[in-house]
Amino acid sequence: MEFVIGIASSIVTIAAEYTIAPIKNQIKFLSNHEKSVQSLKDQVESLKDARERVRHSIDAAKRNGEEIEHDADKWLTTVNKKIDEEVERVIQDEEEAKKKCFLGLCPSFWTRYKHSMKAEEETKAVAELLGRGKFDPVSYRTAPEPPTSVKGFEAFESRRLVLNGIMEALNDATIKVIGVHGMGGVGKTTLVKEVARQVKEGQLFDSVVIATVTQTLDVEKIQNQIADLLGLKFEEPSMVGRALRLRERLNKEKKILVILDDIWASLDLEEVGIPFGNEHEGCKVLLTSRDLNVLSSGMDTQKNFLVGLLNEEEAWALFKKMAGDCVESCDLHPTAIEVAKKSARLPIAIATVARALRNKSLFEWKNALRELNRPSSGNFAGVTPAVYSAIELSYNYLESEEVKLTFLLCSLMGHDALIRDLVKYVIGLGCFQGVYTIKEARYKVLTVVSNLKASCLLLDSYNNEWFDIHDVVCAVAISIASRDHHMFVLRYGDVLKEWPDKERMNNCWAINVGSRIITELPDEMECSGLSFFCMSRNGSLKIPANFFRRTERLKVLDFTGMHFPSLPVSINLLTNLRTLCLDGCALEDISIIGKLKSLEILSFLQSDIKALPREIAQLTRLRLLDLSHCTTLKIIPPNVLSNLSNLEELYMEDCFVQWEEEVPGSERRNASLLEELKHLTHLTTLYVHIPNARIVPERLFTETLDRYRIFIGYYFGRSRPDAYEYSRTLKLKLYTSIYKDHGVKILLKKTEDLYLAQLKGIKNVLDELNNGEDFPYLKKLHIQDGLEVQYIAAEKMEFGQLQSMTLQDLPQLVSFTPEGRRYSTSQQEQEDTTTKPLFNKQAAVPSLKRMKISHLRNVQMIFHNELLAGSFCKLEEMEVQYCHQLSAIFSSTAIGIFQCLEKLKVSYCDSLEQIFELGGLNIEKTLGVEYSQLKELDISWLPALKHVWNNDYFGIPSAFQNLRRVKAFYCWSLKNLFPVSIAKDLPQLEYLRISSCGVEELVSGGEILEQPIRFKFPQMSSLVLTNLNEFKWFYPGQHTIVWPILKTLMTDCSTLLKIVASERLISTQEVNANGQRDSTIRQQLFLVEEVTPKLEELRLQKLDEIAIMSDGQFPEDLFHQIKVFEVNCFTGRSASFPISFLQRLYKLENLVFKWFDFKNLICREGDVGEKPDAGRVLSGVGKLKLAYCKNVTHIWKKDLELGHIILPNLETLEVWWCDDLINFGSSSSSFQNLTTLQVEGCNMMMNLVPPSVAQNLVHLKEMRMARCNTMKEIVANSEGDEATYEITFRKLKYLELNCLKNLASFCPGNHTFKFPSLEELIVTGCPRLKVFCHGVLSTPQLQRVKESDHHNRERWAGDLNTTIQLLYTQKNVQNSEVGELNLQLPNLE
Repeated sequence: MEFVIGIASSIVTIAAEYTIAPIKNQIKFLSNHEKSVQSLKDQVESLKDARERVRHSIDAAKRNGEEIEHDADKWLTTVNKKIDEEVERVIQDEEEAKKKCFLGLCPSFWTRYKHSMKAEEETKAVAELLGRGKFDPVSYRTAPEPPTSVKGFEAFESRRLVLNGIMEALNDATIKVIGVHGMGGVGKTTLVKEVARQVKEGQLFDSVVIATVTQTLDVEKIQNQIADLLGLKFEEPSMVGRALRLRERLNKEKKILVILDDIWASLDLEEVGIPFGNEHEGCKVLLTSRDLNVLSSGMDTQKNFLVGLLNEEEAWALFKKMAGDCVESCDLHPTAIEVAKKSARLPIAIATVARALRNKSLFEWKNALRELNRPSSGNFAGVTPAVYSAIELSYNYLESEEVKLTFLLCSLMGHDALIRDLVKYVIGLGCFQGVYTIKEARYKVLTVVSNLKASCLLLDSYNNEWFDIHDVVCAVAISIASRDHHMFVLRYGDVLKEWPDKERMNNCWAINVGSRIITELPDEMECSGLSFFCMSRNGSLKIPANFFRRTERLKVLDFTGMHFPSLPVSINLLTNLRTLCLDGCALEDISIIGKLKSLEILSFLQSDIKALPREIAQLTRLRLLDLSHCTTLKIIPPNVLSNLSNLEELYMEDCFVQWEEEVPGSERRNASLLEELKHLTHLTTLYVHIPNARIVPERLFTETLDRYRIFIGYYFGRSRPDAYEYSRTLKLKLYTSIYKDHGVKILLKKTEDLYLAQLKGIKNVLDELNNGEDFPYLKKLHIQDGLEVQYIAAEKMEFGQLQSMTLQDLPQLVSFTPEGRRYSTSQQEQEDTTTKPLFNKQAAVPSLKRMKISHLRNVQMIFHNELLAGSFCKLEEMEVQYCHQLSAIFSSTAIGIFQCLEKLKVSYCDSLEQIFELGGLNIEKTLGVEYSQLKELDISWLPALKHVWNNDYFGIPSAFQNLRRVKAFYCWSLKNLFPVSIAKDLPQLEYLRISSCGVEELVSGGEILEQPIRFKFPQMSSLVLTNLNEFKWFYPGQHTIVWPILKTLMTDCSTLLKIVASERLISTQEVNANGQRDSTIRQQLFLVEEVTPKLEELRLQKLDEIAIMSDGQFPEDLFHQIKVFEVNCFTGRSASFPISFLQRLYKLENLVFKWFDFKNLICREGDVGEKPDAGRVLSGVGKLKLAYCKNVTHIWKKDLELGHIILPNLETLEVWWCDDLINFGSSSSSFQNLTTLQVEGCNMMMNLVPPSVAQNLVHLKEMRMARCNTMKEIVANSEGDEATYEITFRKLKYLELNCLKNLASFCPGNHTFKFPSLEELIVTGCPRLKVFCHGVLSTPQLQRVKESDHHNRERWAGDLNTTIQLLYTQKNVQNSEVGELNLQLPNLE
């Protein structure tokens, strides 16, 4: 019972709690209603005050550019919503309740209850917000984010390549410090800012900071810049304290990129506070500088990138963007192009010049061009202050006055100058202190030039023996030279009506006068302080006899491209002259040179000189004699060279070869090699060619030779300026035992470039040549023409520096080195048929970059399956030709050498079936790299070639995605070029050419996929598909093709139709309902406008299908952008060609017909207008070229085929080897705007035009007539026309008459000819030309007549007719003299 009572009591108690307590709370809400509402209002006012305080703090922070803390920003949003919406609703509801309750006389208990409860809830929420509203601080400082785009950055190809290289280096964990160098204003800062933007955007680094260092090094300023970007505020007063604080902050960043821009000298990163290397693995440093040495030597950069000049296309694009589209207007465009060129492809120069000329008038553009052509210290508007300052700053920062002077001399030398010439100048001027020999001077010059290149004030040229300078830098340098060193400089294009006044000349230290600027010189040049005088390219100018009488301090005298019957007599007064250069001159009597006793440097480089005067033997102080490329030099008297006992350098490359053998008791006409050289004990440099190896005496060469280019043997041929990369070159034709003595072995040990040919009786070349010793300096090796050669080197011979190798015409070659033994001549080995690789396991060439093998008929395999570790690992270029036993180039086991190969050329290998025998090889596992580096592939004349790649299954489908250029010629067994896996991923392919091959499809079918394949070639700009007789389609399966930037397309009409047709039949070999193969499945291919939107050049061959293309059955969109159209019928018969087709080419500018029979040119009625003979007007065509065409007797004549084409705006006309051409015809409607005219090889042409047409050539600027054997006159007399004409070629500047065997005169009639602008006239190979014209002749600007377009021999006799008569007379005299001289010359055979 008690238990039950207890339970009941508990139940009552609990019930009371759940009933009475709520009632009590409800009563409380009713009784405290007014108090609750007032409490809410008070709290809201406090919250509003707190909101205002926070809002003020946020506004102040925003004004300081600070970021608002997220919780503060969120609190403010919540408070606004609480006050403005929720609390305000409670208060409004309370006021409404008062109005509604019994007319406001008594309260509603239910309403009061609800409002009281809501007010208390809101009061608590407001109180909580007040408690959270205390922020210290309310904001924070952030590192500025890189902009989404960098102002001034243009994604040009040249910049993109550098940027990609930098990004790759940043991704390389082993590279910590990276350098970017280039001249001032080239865009280094803009580039690294773009790098910063991209790495931040791609989250490659957590943070990126940039600081500008500048020339004036300020460590504190650098620290502050980095700190600002990190949001760091220094409190430490000392530099060391700030460095520690900055290092601490940078170490908190997991991955950070620090960019230090514009470094001028070595900077201690530790002093700044930048951790790197082992201290912070995630910190990388990117540096920019004008000076490569500062980066590589001063900052220990691990990888450096050069930001060079823009290419021409990029420069014009930037110039056009900055100057506006006005540059494309007809009148402004030519001037704008010239101005753009003068900006020297330097971005800052382009931008400032183009911006300055934006929206300017034509005369302002022309004035700017004038100033750019002729900058001066007084008026330098042609180069803007920003450009001038950038370059001048680099100049001012050069280390010494002698370096500055050397740089200024470089600017006088201009483009592509020789180090050798610069050495001649600095020795003559005595620029360097403490330099006593030419060898020392050369090392000094090389060092200075290298530093100037590192500073980007000079540029690279052909090789290390040359240098270059671009126009803007050159212009600024010349301005500085004029201002600071009293150099008087006149360059090409400058006009000097009279010689400057005496006061100005007296102060000159140097004078440099360019091409044909001065027509007359004063009798005396009063320049007492003159040290340097240079005059060039003014062959007709006469130097007065006393011109040098008052220039007694002159040290360097340089005449280039002049004509001297004799030197001025006052030259013997130049007692201080140390350097005399007579380069490229036509020289006759120069014996006066023997009186220049102080002369140390004498140069006749490329001069026309027949005999070296005996008086030169008196120049006993001479240290350098340069006779290079004096091809007419036939006589060097005995004992002249041997008397020059102080001679250190002798250059006789491509020069004198008439060395005579020393025969006791006989009198010699020419020098003996041994007798001359044995007395030159100081000789350190020798360039010489000795055709007859039999006359080479013993012990001719000594160890004192440090630089040499020695050729022994008959004709080697002339070489390009860039042919020799190295300073020690030896070329030997070993048909005698010359290599066994004569001092050759002394040179072999030091030789860098070794060329060996005609090796008789030699089986192991280098082993026998050098007794098995190594060639430690050898960098280039060329061996050819050895019928008995079996091996190249001994087994363990090392070639650690060998970079280039050519093996050619060695039919018995077995291997590069013998395997296991030296070599054998046994019959057993000769009959051994085992396949031996050309390069076996013993071949050690770790530095080889370029290799060519040719005419090796026994070689069946190039590389051993197991090559020596490291050998061939740097091979970049490889060429294989005439190796008829090869079946493959690369086997799967030898693919390791492929890792660096960029260029591969294979040709004339009759048995070759495949290039890459890769099978199922995984490229990445084999090479250790994801992609092959192969960029260029060139294959030709491979009749057995079946596959380039023999398999379509690689470990990585995109293994060859670096391919840029692919060419295939005359591979008739080749049925396709690319496997699908490769063709799908060729993002870099720019050029593809397949000609005269058996190709049926470009991409092999393989297992044809059901889904369509999209082939996209985003970089393809040129496509050539010609003479593909078996061609069916691009790819046999369903596919689309896109080449969005394709500009040039050369193909046959039928091939074009098969590729570009909107639909075609595809052989899919599906089985039809009857169980038979059905090969006619129709498939949609692609839209033309998607594929070739930018096609500008269309060159068609084999016109068999031209009717389809011209009859509206072909998509017209293909032709809308065509600017160049060519018809070439060389490979097929000349089919009919409708003229109307040309009118579909709306933007046509350039029209070419080659090997075309003009009988097949069709003009159909209704094409144009109502009359079939109305003519087709092609107003946009500015250039027409006809080459090897038939049945074109006149260029324009109404009743002939070509007469139906009217070109009213034609500017350039070229006619080559059109044998049926008689003359240009009488119609002149297409000649009126002609500026350039070239005619060559038209053997039926007796004259060019009649006088009536010649009168209309008012815009002609250039005319060239060559090799027209029957031509008698240029302008003919019209039959029956007895009128006398006055013909003015108002704008003609250049006229060339070349190999016109029957030309008697320019015009036989008594007409008046005026050439007011003619500056250059070349007359060569015109033996019957006795007089230029018979009527009145005026040529006010002409001062010379050149006898060749590549030699500097010139003549002038006061007027043109007299000069032509003089040339005719002298030509007959010279011909007789040459005949006599040939009879006297010894037989060299």
